[in-house]
Amino acid sequence: MRQIKLLKFVYLFKEQTILVVGDVMVDKFIWGKTRRISPEAPVPIIEITEETESLGGAANVANNITALGGKAFIVGVIDKDVIGNSLIKMLLKERVNSDYLVYDSQRPTILKTRIIAANQQIVRMDREKKGFFDCEIESKIIENIEKLITKVNAVVISDYGKGVISPKILKRTIYLARKYGICITVDPKIYNFKKYKKVTVVTPNENEAIEGMNAKNIKTDEDITTLGVKILETLNSKAVLITRSEKGMMLIQSKNRITNIPTRAKEVFDVTGAGDTVISAMTLALAAKADLINSAEIANFAAGLVIGKLGTATINQHELIKTIMDFYRK
Repeated sequence: MRQIKLLKFVYLFKEQTILVVGDVMVDKFIWGKTRRISPEAPVPIIEITEETESLGGAANVANNITALGGKAFIVGVIDKDVIGNSLIKMLLKERVNSDYLVYDSQRPTILKTRIIAANQQIVRMDREKKGFFDCEIESKIIENIEKLITKVNAVVISDYGKGVISPKILKRTIYLARKYGICITVDPKIYNFKKYKKVTVVTPNENEAIEGMNAKNIKTDEDITTLGVKILETLNSKAVLITRSEKGMMLIQSKNRITNIPTRAKEVFDVTGAGDTVISAMTLALAAKADLINSAEIANFAAGLVIGKLGTATINQHELIKTIMDFYRK
């Protein structure tokens, strides 16, 4: 039974250790109510009821991995500032190993602040400094990746375009993963898109796939299929997994093997961080020796769960198991 096969891999998540390399950040949420418009400008007045912080970017990928039962090391860059200290505390709470983060006093720890009222995001404010890091920081990042590569079952490249995933770091990480025979997955950013060569799987959403390849006139499902095949050929990867919101996912493998996976979402509240959940579940499944189709199916169930939650959310292993079991009982 398919249900038994999928669950077997999910139960094996606890035996997997994943290295996450990428841009770490903190997501701050300011929750409130709005009842009137400001007399000073045509903007709503938000009455703040709560403020919360959560792990964002690559840190959220690592958080998803541990929530799903795996173990995670993270390599990224922060400052020894208030936000950086908060990030470390949250990583420790979620059992993510933060010993290999690199500190750079020239860059503030990235903070994304979202103001939400009546379940609607009103505005987002970003505190960040983009651009690649200097040679010393870059060398420390590579050194930490080299220290960890033999201790893990898989690698995730979580590229948010803030500077950690430089051409040199990307090339070295892919080389090491291939050298030691472990899978390497990529949550891509548009400007680096054509550099993720020879990875196991790249997981763009539909817009990232289109913009990353500078594609034009993409309108139909057939257009997306053709684009996916082109991405596969360009990157020489084992697979491409395109996430398509309400249309689910499309998995493209060599020899034009196309698998369309319908969404399992019951309702959509917030897609924030959904890509992090997809790549976390996909990577854990691949590390557990699931094939690409089963791994994508598990990731699809995970995504369907997380977009039913508000904010930068995670799902746990129990929720994923229950969801899969409930689906196949129908």
